[in-house]
Amino acid sequence: MLARVTYATVRMLDWLAERMLAADPRPPHQRIGGRGEEDAYFYLRKLGYVMVARNFRSPRRRGEIDLIGWDKDVLCFIEVKARTTHDVKPAEAAVDLHKKRELAAVAREYLRQFPTTPQWRLDVVSVYYLAKPSQPQFELFKNSCPMS
Repeated sequence: MLARVTYATVRMLDWLAERMLAADPRPPHQRIGGRGEEDAYFYLRKLGYVMVARNFRSPRRRGEIDLIGWDKDVLCFIEVKARTTHDVKPAEAAVDLHKKRELAAVAREYLRQFPTTPQWRLDVVSVYYLAKPSQPQFELFKNSCPMS
């Protein structure tokens, strides 16, 4: 229930911001990506993930992890890909081998803070904004990069 109230509040604030603040200077694909990360955050919380970090960067490694959360006793490093169409290729296909290696390296940097390394995995969430932008479609790919 609290998640629904929080989600509705964030959506209402976004709506107000669109009307009262200066236009977002970011290109459309970056705006869609940011919205996708926000919607994926709430989607994963509904699935029971306990989210612990957003947009994690390491000073030692290149790249960023969009979301980090616990799925029961497994620490999940989550890459979010948002799209407005299925026409070109699936969103999750953008997470190629190079990107997975980059994400795994940043994930290992995050894991350095733990005295013992917990079980972990890399998940990918595809977010599609097709007919109704207010109702995205989600696809969750668990353990898309078995490196732990």
